[in-house]
Amino acid sequence: MPAGRYIAYYRVSTARQGRSGLGIEAQRHAVHKYLNGGQWALVSEIVEVESGKRSDRPQLAAALAACRLHKATLVIAKLDRLARNVAFVSTIMESNVDFVAVDFPTANRLTIHILAAVAEHEALAISERTKAALAAAKARGVRLGGYRGRSGTSADCERARAAQTAAADQRASDLAGTIHAIQAEGYRSLRAIGLELTRRGIPTLRGGAWSSSQVSNVLARMGAMENGGST
Repeated sequence: MPAGRYIAYYRVSTARQGRSGLGIEAQRHAVHKYLNGGQWALVSEIVEVESGKRSDRPQLAAALAACRLHKATLVIAKLDRLARNVAFVSTIMESNVDFVAVDFPTANRLTIHILAAVAEHEALAISERTKAALAAAKARGVRLGGYRGRSGTSADCERARAAQTAAADQRASDLAGTIHAIQAEGYRSLRAIGLELTRRGIPTLRGGAWSSSQVSNVLARMGAMENGGST
């Protein structure tokens, strides 16, 4: 039985369909029927008027951002609305967003992994080539390894820090539109912004309510990104 928060994504192929609602209502009906019952909340419904063969779908990007923002699951009516090309698979895999297709509920566990099999095979091939190169270097007397003063090499630690920074920057980017809207409504102090974010059901990066310091950190990242950099 469905539970949690959901963002619905509907796609139609032509502007005419978008204006008439043809196709959208059928998708909406399927999603609402799937969600019927259970402890769930449909946070928003996002419509894309786009060709299924194209990968530059701004509304899909907006839907994924909304899912990250609200820690929600993306729900679609039919799998073929999304999985017609590898670009979509890559987008989903990199977004850290869970999704469910009404006509194939196991797609978020099964189908994405199948579609990503080719990419995984290539990654394995790269790994094997890297191992072979390291073995050859070791045979030539090259000393392998790095800093061992802690768990992982210094490069490992740097990659971990970079990943944490990227996650925080992504979260700040997702929050920017909402925070600007909150500020426009007259909420100016860090505490007021944090309370309003919490009231709207938007959790922090690690979940939970907002503190003034967390709001300050997000605002600093937003300012850095708007000025062309990152913190």
